[in-house]
Amino acid sequence: MGIRDWPAAERPREKLLSRGAQALSDAELLAIFLRTGVAGKTAVDLARELLAEFGGLRPLLEADRTQFCRGHGLGLAKFVQLQAVLEMGSRHLRAILARGDALRSPEDTAAFLASRLRAEAREVFACLFLDNRHRVIAFETLFQGTIDGATVHPREVVKCALQHNAAALILAHNHPSGVAEPSAADQLITRRLQDALGLVDIRVLDHVIVGDGASYSFAAHGLL
Repeated sequence: MGIRDWPAAERPREKLLSRGAQALSDAELLAIFLRTGVAGKTAVDLARELLAEFGGLRPLLEADRTQFCRGHGLGLAKFVQLQAVLEMGSRHLRAILARGDALRSPEDTAAFLASRLRAEAREVFACLFLDNRHRVIAFETLFQGTIDGATVHPREVVKCALQHNAAALILAHNHPSGVAEPSAADQLITRRLQDALGLVDIRVLDHVIVGDGASYSFAAHGLL
């Protein structure tokens, strides 16, 4: 039975139009991207097989050209199409926090930081610099480390904040392990940075840790 023979409420495209993209499973979203299945398999069947083969949606989206094109029902045209979709999504998130824009919500900020840091194979520490009205001045990656840590120097963070004439900032780093919970070292460096930046009247609004799933906000958990 093809997807066209399914009840309308179960077809991925109709489901998206009536309930929104967030209501779809990973397989249903991927099926819409694939558009068609292969002999004997619907697009949803194929999508489920690909997710199992690659180990989930993220590994599939981050696969290089060679890995991606090995997938059943995929190929160079689909790879090019996917890269265009991913780049549009990335540019959309960057536009949300363009220079001069005020922060709209913690969710938008976390999504932007995740888009910049989640794919990093090594730990990366960055800052989002803001003016006194919490408008974006710049985003900068300041330190890069190993797969399980990056050395952060408070003096360099203060220096960079002063160069941008920032009144506030949001700290951010990724955990390549995928677990976004803060370590004791994360909490310690956050306090050290708060103290150092406080001496020059620059506020730390949040420290966001990016993992595989939801990001961890120090502010939301009362750690700032």
